[in-house]
Amino acid sequence: MKIGVLSDTHINSPTPGFLQKIQFCFHDCDVIFHAGDLTDIAVLQVFKDKEVYGVHGNMCMPSSRSVLPKRQVIELGGYSFGLTHGDPYRTQVEDHLIHDFPPVDCIVSGHTHIPVCHTMYGVLFMNPGSFTSPGRHTSRGTYGILTLGETLSGQLFEVA
Repeated sequence: MKIGVLSDTHINSPTPGFLQKIQFCFHDCDVIFHAGDLTDIAVLQVFKDKEVYGVHGNMCMPSSRSVLPKRQVIELGGYSFGLTHGDPYRTQVEDHLIHDFPPVDCIVSGHTHIPVCHTMYGVLFMNPGSFTSPGRHTSRGTYGILTLGETLSGQLFEVA
């Protein structure tokens, strides 16, 4: 099973260019995690053929905040995932997030726009960075793929 991970899209509605990038990056994913700051819930409509989990972030509009939780725990493929936007944390993010969830195999967050994929405290941490709003850390948007099998692994990519 493959899980496509994105965050911080910061758009109000999907554009044709956004849809094209989504189809290219996540075509072979079974599930999508959106780690917040999608801004408007309409952004998730592009994933209509996939199982989608999302959370709201600090920049989300009321339409997103009213239907998406601040954080959630998801069980898939024998693994447990904590999904959150990660605000208000900016530094020592993993140290804060580990206390926001019960024991899980992976914590997915966004907020900082800094792509991260590493294991700490026995937990895989993934922040896919920003899909559409790259910051000073990358010249392009970024996203992640989690692969579930006998082991759980994650990888980061730049948006083509």
